[in-house]
Amino acid sequence: MSARGPYGSVKINLPSLDSLFSTEEERQEAKLEKVREIPISELYPFTDHPFQVRDDEEMQKMVESVKTYGVLTPLIVRPRDEGGFEMIAGHRRKHACELAGIEKMPVIIREMDDDTAVILMVDSNCQRENISAIEKAKAYKMKLEAIKRQAGRASKENSRQVVGNLESAEIVGRDAGESGRQVQRYIRLNELIPKLQDMVEEKKLKFNPAVELSYLTPEEQEQFLDYIDSEGCTPSLSQAQQLKAASKEKILQEDKLKSIMAPRPPAPVPSMKSKETPGENLMIPVLQVQRFFPQDATREQMLAHIIRALEAFHRSRQQRGQER
Repeated sequence: MSARGPYGSVKINLPSLDSLFSTEEERQEAKLEKVREIPISELYPFTDHPFQVRDDEEMQKMVESVKTYGVLTPLIVRPRDEGGFEMIAGHRRKHACELAGIEKMPVIIREMDDDTAVILMVDSNCQRENISAIEKAKAYKMKLEAIKRQAGRASKENSRQVVGNLESAEIVGRDAGESGRQVQRYIRLNELIPKLQDMVEEKKLKFNPAVELSYLTPEEQEQFLDYIDSEGCTPSLSQAQQLKAASKEKILQEDKLKSIMAPRPPAPVPSMKSKETPGENLMIPVLQVQRFFPQDATREQMLAHIIRALEAFHRSRQQRGQER
């Protein structure tokens, strides 16, 4: 397919490799619209773009592909009042072209309002793999707000009820394969202070505890961060839930935080000694066994697993003895 415009003409070939760059819907739209070549210097990132452009292995593959085949799928852009064009879809492709030394790129220019642009930008990126929880949190929030604004305008025009939070969240998650509840949980991560968001991004803080911690006030989160930095620990889901409950009751002072987060004494395990000492307990330090369990496992769960493992070992020994 070829098209001509004020910036010249370009021939577009769409082999299977263009799946590296875009969605099928976007590629089909590209076939129907005029494609123009624009200097990279006239392309600007989307305002508050929530997705990172990483110089990783996938980016290197994209660089090699554009060097060999060119850009197989045009970017989608819209005109800026200040001049040039704002990218809706194609930030990674643009960066790959910059690294490859390519000066012009094929684009499709569309006129669209801010909310339509946000929705298209999020949908174009959420199809990718390796999107972090924080990227999803920011993107889902942007799309949710855009959908609610559009619904609000529609309600004024048609006297219809505005779409509610959960229904809007269902719409957000539909194309991304998420439930509305899960979308809302991702959006909660926007309430974390930046340093805790960084911990989620770096996988130092798990998603479920992070959602619970998002209900703490910023001041409580700062206090919590100071504690885990000094103690070198991270919360289990149970601890994060206790912190949330204490915050809701407005009793999450320093001593309460420490009592929730402080290591508990190891759970006693029934003694394996002779019957003459029935009252004795065998103490197993948690630090020696916790690496065998999920991070949010409670001591009761650890103890139950240990007992089951010992029972299975005992049965195995008995069976071997009977086979001799």
